[in-house]
Amino acid sequence: MNIDWSFLLSALGLAFILEGIPYFLFSERMPRILISIIERGPRQLRILGLIAMIFGLLLISFGQSLVGL
Repeated sequence: MNIDWSFLLSALGLAFILEGIPYFLFSERMPRILISIIERGPRQLRILGLIAMIFGLLLISFGQSLVGL
């Protein structure tokens, strides 16, 4: 198996950028948002995680379909 390290590092860097945007733009509101996430039950967090993963897969699939155009 051959790993494209530049692609992997680029994807990881993009993930950090996207994760940092809410903290940069909404720094005053983020503590309240994080507290509301902590107060959710495990079932709600799993559903939220599943939705995020499905959305991510859809974005990857959409991006891959654009490559062929």
